[in-house]
Amino acid sequence: MGIRERISNAWNDLLSRPLTDYIMLLCIVVILSCLGVVMVYSSSMTWSLREGGSVWGTALRQGIMIVLGFFAMWLAMMMRPQTIRSLAPAFLVVSIILLLAVQIPGIGTGREEVGSQSWIVLGPIQFQPSEIAKVAIAVWGAHYLSNKGPVGHWFWNHHMKFAAVGGFMTVLIFLEGDAGMAVSFVLVVLFMLFFAGIALGWIVVAGLLMAAALVTLAVGGGFRSNRFEVYFDALFGNFQDVRGIAFQSYQGFLSLADGSGMGVGLGQSRAKWFYLPEAKNDFIFAIIGEELGLWGGALVIALFAGLLYFGLRTAKRSHDPFLSLMAATLTAAVASQAFINIGYVIGLLPVTGIQLPMISAGGTSAVITLASMGLLISCARHEPEAVSAMASYGRPAIDRLLGLKEPSSELTRSNVPVRSKKAPAGAKTSKAAKESKATQDRFGQPVTARAKTRNPATRTDPKRGGTPRSGTSSATGRGAAGSVRNRSEQNPPRPNSKNRGGSADRGPWNDRYRR
Repeated sequence: MGIRERISNAWNDLLSRPLTDYIMLLCIVVILSCLGVVMVYSSSMTWSLREGGSVWGTALRQGIMIVLGFFAMWLAMMMRPQTIRSLAPAFLVVSIILLLAVQIPGIGTGREEVGSQSWIVLGPIQFQPSEIAKVAIAVWGAHYLSNKGPVGHWFWNHHMKFAAVGGFMTVLIFLEGDAGMAVSFVLVVLFMLFFAGIALGWIVVAGLLMAAALVTLAVGGGFRSNRFEVYFDALFGNFQDVRGIAFQSYQGFLSLADGSGMGVGLGQSRAKWFYLPEAKNDFIFAIIGEELGLWGGALVIALFAGLLYFGLRTAKRSHDPFLSLMAATLTAAVASQAFINIGYVIGLLPVTGIQLPMISAGGTSAVITLASMGLLISCARHEPEAVSAMASYGRPAIDRLLGLKEPSSELTRSNVPVRSKKAPAGAKTSKAAKESKATQDRFGQPVTARAKTRNPATRTDPKRGGTPRSGTSSATGRGAAGSVRNRSEQNPPRPNSKNRGGSADRGPWNDRYRR
């Protein structure tokens, strides 16, 4: 067996395991977050020393926010999907209120510092409502669009109502002056509509409108048009103003070129010595390429590609529409943000100011991103095969370490209600009955458990048709057949709604059996 076949067999064996998506997503998120703390420390040494007198200042703050983010991720993993779904409308309302509040002068800040009024400061805490809005629209959209097709008028249906809410929130974000975040939010809305099954024609129309808006910004002059000018310079490798508008992109190119294949070594970057602006935020991928080289950059890309693959695989394997939509949209949102950041650092896209999730230095953005990853990991824990595996073999070691309860299978079972007889008051329940009830709570009522009828239908039932059997083990021949016919004529089966061939007033399940 060759090396290629061995690798293929090992990969197939990994994918066949029921907890693969859950474990892989958890590992990828932890690795990206830890790598982010290391790279923030390496890229922020000079700025931290200049601002606070210690090289650990920015890295320490980032480490604290990552710890808080892990706590938020743990809380999201602890929540039951039913609880998340019930809180989705309130989550959306709160995010819209925050988007409206940031428009008020005195509450929203950042216009003078970064050029966009997109921050709310509450004492030592500052956050971007648009970051919360991206997660809120994904969770609420999954709640609203699950189990709902394009019902209603061809124009004003569930998909269009969701698009209207998303469009309103996009306008609020654009009014903040943050065009990059507005584009990122629009992508989340489009991803949700795509995964919910909207016609591709509407996606094409939305893409054309976005392209028209970008062209308008490009020819309209001002700062945003300069971004497109720098973009075309970077795309063709011909920078015109390396000391002006193209300074940051040009320095990012130099950092990647200095890194070459193996990099200059961790902590040995020269660009962070006040050559590359925003080295710890927007252009941290350039520092990764410089210090860790081509292989370090490829590792980061591979980790985000793995997040995209296993996240979409989780959405595909989930049987619940809510979990499937939420997993797919959250995955696409984070992965697209990462690839947009990497794209403009290497010159394939215009600079938008979107950070590299879980790696760039960020306060509440790191917490919110990790919380959304907790929701994604929770979806992976509630895959039907994962639920069945934990029910049969117990929780994995990481679940016991984190104190996570065994996931419920309520969302993966059929919604058909099952009636059960109530035990009389004071009656004791046997151990076998308790085990049987626990099994039914996990997996539902067995398929073979059907209600017994007092008068089962026979082949002589006029509504079933057919001819009687020729005999039984104790009677054979024409006489036996005649006796069966006589008994059926004397005691015809009474109409019974539980009987498949009985009452004419059949339910949907009996109609299905009849067909």
